[in-house]
Amino acid sequence: MATYNKRGYKAPKEKVEGDNVQLDNNYIEDVPNVDAKDSTTAKAFDTLDQTASRTEEWVAKNQKIILGVLGAIALVTIGYLLYQRFVVAPNEEEATNDLFVAQQNFQLALDEQDTKKQDSLFNLVLKGSEGKQGALGVADQYSSTAAGNLAHYYAGIAYLNLKKYDDAVKELEKFSSKDRFLGPLATGAIGDAWSQKNDANKALEYYEKAAHQNENELTTPRFLFKAGQTALQLNKKADAVKYFTEIKDKFELAPEAQNIDALIGMAQ
Repeated sequence: MATYNKRGYKAPKEKVEGDNVQLDNNYIEDVPNVDAKDSTTAKAFDTLDQTASRTEEWVAKNQKIILGVLGAIALVTIGYLLYQRFVVAPNEEEATNDLFVAQQNFQLALDEQDTKKQDSLFNLVLKGSEGKQGALGVADQYSSTAAGNLAHYYAGIAYLNLKKYDDAVKELEKFSSKDRFLGPLATGAIGDAWSQKNDANKALEYYEKAAHQNENELTTPRFLFKAGQTALQLNKKADAVKYFTEIKDKFELAPEAQNIDALIGMAQ
């Protein structure tokens, strides 16, 4: 049975009896002796000891399982790092190199005034040139890379310019981006494809989505304007007023804001 030591001590008092000085040998205990079973602190330590013992027993009993789990986590982590270094990184570099040529052809196509030459360049964007794959090949072979994802965008816009609207929608829907401009441009391009397919309702759906996908001074007024025009075409005048008014209120310096009052009046 454990007991706690006395703490606190007062020096013996002197007793004066006549000329004789006697010491009072009594001392005062601040804390009396306490049995361990009656001590809250002792109980707490006993509980901790018991818990620690049970934990040690559990660890000893399940040591193989614990080591196996830790080993598996280590293998997964090492495998991931090796995969990133020796598979993902080289693939990303190869995909970027191939896509670079497609990007060059894409820019040449946008700058070209001759329709036939422009179509030829957009086909090179899709199929490749100079020994490099086109956007379609990059998107297919390197689908897990950033360059493979971007290839869907170039392929979609190329198809759109080649008037292959179903293919354009298919490629653009595979593309994803959080970029401030590129994401809305891709979504709006799907709207353009549906517009060319004479499905104004689907076009309006994508124009509205593109306008508010990632609001900015370039793409938002552009697709609000297209949404307003498409709403007018569908005789949805209240919606058209809403889109045109948003341009007037938020983007007064945008090119689309020119003559916006006339468009609002037309829609009312």
